[in-house]
Amino acid sequence: MNSRPVVLVVMDGVGERESDFGNAVKNAYTPTLDYLREHSAFTTIKAHGTAVGLPSDDDMGNSEVGHNAIGCGQVYSQGAKLVNESIESGDIYTSDTWKKLVENAKGHTFHFIGLLSNGNVHSNISHLKAMLSELKAEGAGKVRVHVLLDGRDVPEGSSVKFVEELESHMASLNGDGYDARIASGGGRMYITMDRYEADWSMVERGWNAHVHGIGRKFSSALEAIETYQKEENATDQLMHEFIICDNGEPVGKIEDHDSVVYFNFRGDRALEISRAFDEGADFNKFDRGVKPDVMYAGMLQYDADLKIPVNYLANPPKIKDTMSEYLVKYGVKTYAISETQKFGHVTYFWNGNRSEKFSDELETWLEIPSDVVPFDQRPWMKSAEVTDELVKAIESGEYAFLRCNYPNGDMVGHTGSYESTIIGVESVDIAMARVMAACEKANAILVVTADHGNADEMYDKRKKETDPIKPKTSHTLAPVPFYIYNADVKIKEGKQFGLSNIAATVFKLLGLDIPESWNESMI
Repeated sequence: MNSRPVVLVVMDGVGERESDFGNAVKNAYTPTLDYLREHSAFTTIKAHGTAVGLPSDDDMGNSEVGHNAIGCGQVYSQGAKLVNESIESGDIYTSDTWKKLVENAKGHTFHFIGLLSNGNVHSNISHLKAMLSELKAEGAGKVRVHVLLDGRDVPEGSSVKFVEELESHMASLNGDGYDARIASGGGRMYITMDRYEADWSMVERGWNAHVHGIGRKFSSALEAIETYQKEENATDQLMHEFIICDNGEPVGKIEDHDSVVYFNFRGDRALEISRAFDEGADFNKFDRGVKPDVMYAGMLQYDADLKIPVNYLANPPKIKDTMSEYLVKYGVKTYAISETQKFGHVTYFWNGNRSEKFSDELETWLEIPSDVVPFDQRPWMKSAEVTDELVKAIESGEYAFLRCNYPNGDMVGHTGSYESTIIGVESVDIAMARVMAACEKANAILVVTADHGNADEMYDKRKKETDPIKPKTSHTLAPVPFYIYNADVKIKEGKQFGLSNIAATVFKLLGLDIPESWNESMI
């Protein structure tokens, strides 16, 4: 093994794009990254679509599949592709879980909760429509959908389009005893979809809306959206909860003996609502009121180690031969750090959707608590605090491999604030200067990359220059940078590499044998 440590930094959401229109990466002041470009082995690598296991190259990458690919050195069918395969083959409907859900809901209500969009990051409306059609074919009766509005992985303001698409599909099915309706909803960043236990009050608001029918009452989801847009200038993702009612009574509270499916396939924003449904009397994150006795299932099992949820529809990819497994096998001490918003990415997703360490003795994980504020108000986030600890770890000489995620480009990018995202990118650049200095002092090799694009495209594309500028809050299809600093190496020419090639590259830098199952090294 090479005696020199390797430090891998993931600049979350920092993509490479030529155009400077709305490009908060290119237009930020980044002397550190500029220096890296001149003094490192450099290339760009693919971080979306088929390179990370998604159905096509029209699919944006995301942090979860990105960190899976980096952490295991291979490409697995992921997210939408995984569920697509299960639905197309019919396997999802022959599973014991689906059969039990359908049987359980006879004479009661079958509920769906999830993100209503075609963003293919957390969910896809096509999956919901397919399951609604299957329920009609199987003779189901009352079905209710609790919609979470996106405007983050899809254009802001598109919620109306997706609600109309869902309403039209349900209308085509309704009749002959089948009754499907929207029951409740709200914005994904206001209700239900918290992650990493950053703000349980989001889940509480969602629970009260979906389960107890508590919230402002409307006759339809379209009326709710139009009212909030008019009265509060509300965006899709931050829209307050709404309850659909007939004669003042909610049309779809979740009650005893009902079945509930959370149809998102991505795990990070599915874990907390799943815990609220699955956990017993010892649940203490918020007051659930009278908890109904239901059968609950997720589209996937979002955490296999913790068995969250207990019931699920599609089997997750069985990720094996991860970097962490082999580093432990080789007796290598490692260090992982990020703030709360991306801590799970350098641990859970990195380790192949595994919550626990492979070795308590050889693996050190450190989480820096994130601020609970809108990130455009504090775009530097916890970059300084993360860097303080990372520098200490590098200079300690205790670890042979260290990894870190700076969330700023992604989390601030998702707010749609171009000005704040520039500050977020510049904050990462400042942090990188300190990390570079620590690597030079410790004679460590520094590897810098990103997991997908976001900050590189903060404005929607315009058909003509006179069109108004609209914020873009979603990920992008951009490739991402890949730098190797403080090492005399050359990157292979004439090949298209992706995130899954990073693992073998790191092992080559460490002087470790590369597993046969991994994609090749870039050097």
